[in-house]
Order: sequence, then C-alpha cells, then structure tokens
Amino acid sequence: MKSKSDIRTLAEIFCVFFKIGCFTFGGGYAMIPLIEREIVNNKKWIKEEEIVDIFAVSQAVPGAIAINSSTFVGYKIAGYKGSLAATMGVVLPSFGIITIIAAFLSAFQENPVVQAAFMGIRSAVVALILVAVIRMTQTSVKDILTALIAFLTVILILVLNIHPVITIVLGGLVGVVIFAFFPEKSKRIMKGANENHDIY
Repeated sequence: MKSKSDIRTLAEIFCVFFKIGCFTFGGGYAMIPLIEREIVNNKKWIKEEEIVDIFAVSQAVPGAIAINSSTFVGYKIAGYKGSLAATMGVVLPSFGIITIIAAFLSAFQENPVVQAAFMGIRSAVVALILVAVIRMTQTSVKDILTALIAFLTVILILVLNIHPVITIVLGGLVGVVIFAFFPEKSKRIMKGANENHDIY
C-alpha cells in the first residue's frame, strides 16, 4: 500500500515536470534552464553538478534530451515510479498541444499575427538555449584543459561536421585518459566543480 508521502512526492514530481513541459518552447535544450531552476534551485532535489552530469548522459544516449533528462531526474528522486511521473508530466503538455496544432494549424498558419508570435517565440528560445550554455560552461569548464576540450568539440562539429555522439564519446575517453595518467589533475578539476557548486 502506498503511503501518502509517496503519493504526494510522485504528484509533486508530475506537477513540476508538467509545468516545465507547458513552457518549454524550442525543444529539450530550451528546457535546461527551466529544469535547473525548478529541480536545483527551487526544490533542491538534485545538486548542480549532478544536473550537468544528467544532461551529459541524456545527450549521449538515444532519444530526446528533454525526455531523457526528465526520466533520469525522476528516477534520482523517487526511483522507477518517479521516472514515470516525470516522463508523463513533461510529455503530456506537448502531446496535447501538438495534437491540437496539427488539427488546426493549416487554418491559421498564414495569419500574420500567428507568424509574428512564432518569430518572437523563436528569438526567446535562442536566449533560453544561450542561458543553458552559459550555466553549463560555468559548471563544466574549469581550467585550460576543459576549455580546450569544449573548443575542439565545437570545431569538430561545426567545421569538420563530426557527429555529436562521436564528440561526446571522445570527450569521455579524454576524461578517462586524464584520470588514468594524471589523477591529481583530474581530482583538482572535480574538486573545482564541487567548490563552484558551493558558491551557489
């Protein structure tokens, strides 16, 4: 039999991610600052360095980063039931909205007011993604080495057109190599991430 506290926790997880899902325009990356604000800052369910790791893992595995991150966070909070509550919460708003839009879009997609609204939404989404990049940079790029990894990753993707998954795997391998051959440096980098979290 479920306790009232368990049901309350699952309901709270569902409601938080439902709210995130309702206001996430522009895909999963635009959701990152919303998840961070609700999960890390407001609810304090997960630490800041943990949420960065969750985003990294969610990007590395198949599927949309928004759903993957929600499922992962829900599991961290309340196990399998938490992952289901978070996933359902974040999926339902977009499922309902896109179903309605698909049914009626052809009737109003040429409307100048609607086009103007989407132009404004797209611009806001760019800002949300930029905020996510800045926040993750503050937490993840700690020294010259990590900055170099980030820079080379950008070059590999934009200039050489390397698949993002390959760059993620390469980044992970570089981290393992650093840990294996330069353990003290690896510890300093990870310690710096923890100290950065304490500042917040």
